[in-house]
Amino acid sequence: MLQTGLRKEQHMAGQGAVFLCAALWSTSGLFIKLVDWHPVIIAGSRGFLAALFLLAVRIVSRRRQGAGAAKGRPWQIIAGGLSYGATMLTFVVANKLTASANVILLQYTAPVWASILGWLLIREKPHWEHWGALVLVMGGLGLFFREGLAGGAFLGDSLALLSGLFFGANSVFLRMQKDGNPADSMLLAHIICAAVSVPFVFMYPPALNPADTAAILFMGIIQIGLASLLFSFGIKRVRALEAMLIAMIEPVLNPLWVLLVTGEKPSASALLGGSVIIAAVLFSSVVSKRRERAS
Repeated sequence: MLQTGLRKEQHMAGQGAVFLCAALWSTSGLFIKLVDWHPVIIAGSRGFLAALFLLAVRIVSRRRQGAGAAKGRPWQIIAGGLSYGATMLTFVVANKLTASANVILLQYTAPVWASILGWLLIREKPHWEHWGALVLVMGGLGLFFREGLAGGAFLGDSLALLSGLFFGANSVFLRMQKDGNPADSMLLAHIICAAVSVPFVFMYPPALNPADTAAILFMGIIQIGLASLLFSFGIKRVRALEAMLIAMIEPVLNPLWVLLVTGEKPSASALLGGSVIIAAVLFSSVVSKRRERAS
């Protein structure tokens, strides 16, 4: 009975961590707009800062826990790092090649890939509420971006779709490390982004000013660094598909920050789509909790 209660608490903590992570991720679009740098340099700069942040946290946590901390298999760590690094890079490049609404919509095909890969690779068969939520979420996204999926370029749309595939795969590779430390993969991903951006710094030297520097510091340490820790914590406690469904809050919150800062109001279809997504995620979470209580 005590173990069941602990599992419930851990599951709820995991859901909360992924939700907070998605809330932080949702601020990326706004802050990227505020920084007048090449997007790959933005991705690399925030990745570099996030890597430093994760390294610092890692050093402190290892001192407290000792050398016996659990580790994942090397191939799982590398696969998780490569998939998340590819997610961030393809997302940034796609934003330069096609409409931003296209990118967000196509990237958030991630739950589809997570459900398929999670089933095939780690035998986490989705329950009926996950499939139902998946259908509702995709329908909600269709409403949310009904007026935005236009004017895209084939290459940009293709990269956005790849970003969704990498994002879904990343959740599965991190879930494989539920008995290890998924933060190792996130650290590797940020190092990859920083390394890839180095040539672009010489080709497109960024102009330094206080506003851009403050935005990059926020994105690197909080929006990406802290979010990586939250996602690493959450994915150890919730299924890969459930994590992706909760993360769907990101494209819903994204225009909210734009509204608060710039005054740009979402359309009625966007509000309806956002409501459908939130309802689907809440419904899936409630049903999953009731199933755990029954078992």
